[in-house]
Amino acid sequence: MEKFRFLTSGESHGKSLTAIIEGVPAGVGIDIDFINSELHRRQQGYGRGDRMKIESDTVEITSGVRFGKALGSPITLVVKNRDFENWQKIMSVSPNDRTDDKAFSVYRPGHADYAGAVKYNQEDLRNILERSSARKTAIEVAVGAVAKLILKEIGISGSSEVTQIGSACCPDKFHKEIDLAKENGDSVGGKFVVVYKNIPVGLGSHVHWDRGIDGRLAQVVMSIPAIKAVEIGDNPLGLCGSEYHDEFEIKDGEICRTSNHAGGVEGGMTNGQDLVVSAVMKPIPTMMKPLESIDSKTNEKAKAHYERSDVCAVESCAVVAEARIAWVLVNEILLKYGSDSIDELKSRMI
Repeated sequence: MEKFRFLTSGESHGKSLTAIIEGVPAGVGIDIDFINSELHRRQQGYGRGDRMKIESDTVEITSGVRFGKALGSPITLVVKNRDFENWQKIMSVSPNDRTDDKAFSVYRPGHADYAGAVKYNQEDLRNILERSSARKTAIEVAVGAVAKLILKEIGISGSSEVTQIGSACCPDKFHKEIDLAKENGDSVGGKFVVVYKNIPVGLGSHVHWDRGIDGRLAQVVMSIPAIKAVEIGDNPLGLCGSEYHDEFEIKDGEICRTSNHAGGVEGGMTNGQDLVVSAVMKPIPTMMKPLESIDSKTNEKAKAHYERSDVCAVESCAVVAEARIAWVLVNEILLKYGSDSIDELKSRMI
């Protein structure tokens, strides 16, 4: 069951990216400047590409908000693609504008091109690239910003930090790793951690496999483009149970723990500690030095198609993960405490 749900639409070079959100409690303050600041955060980070020089993402709210407050009805968000000016005919919805300009047929290793073309029976791989592109995460961050505004009303906040770039685990060496990859026409991935604080006990459930909050968190983070691994808490490999599990104690009259190796989740439920989610992002598969591939039209060897891209987007990816985790937290909170109005929600969480 979903209380906070939404659909997004739009292509990388289409006219706009759109989301319709259902389930935002009436009375929640919708701060458009905050949403735009989150969109700006997503565009930052050392190693980003030329697309970020074109786009300056801002959101337009076309329904569900009046005088800065959510009405309880569906909220529509729109983020326009400025680059659409250069792609109007290429991305036209009219059959009269059909063109082979920007079409391509050489698969890009590491992308959705091959599997998507087979699944959807497409010859022009542009039809797969446009929606599989990470550009769609812009509207997801906007949705996540709305979720964060709900969490803010009840005292929950989140943040993220990049912990590794390539082989470097020290922030002082991150830029050097990215610069070296750029020099070589290559790309580089890394690892980040997201932390949410002041989480109530009991979000999620142990009673069915699909209600565990750890599974839901893993799913939303794992499905971010280029993510290859998700971890909640610390990696227990090499530790015995006596070293890993978080012991209880009483401190100032309150039940607490001596550690947080579990990352705030036990038995598929939040346990009141900080929620800690880490993820590994693979190197971006679009590179200035293309890999070997196959032309889908001729079945002959060819160099992979090159589309402008980032050298590294780990920092940006962490912002997307923050947003997606916020979706899950808001949904579970609304399921547990109520969803009609923010005042009702606050009163039930006391």
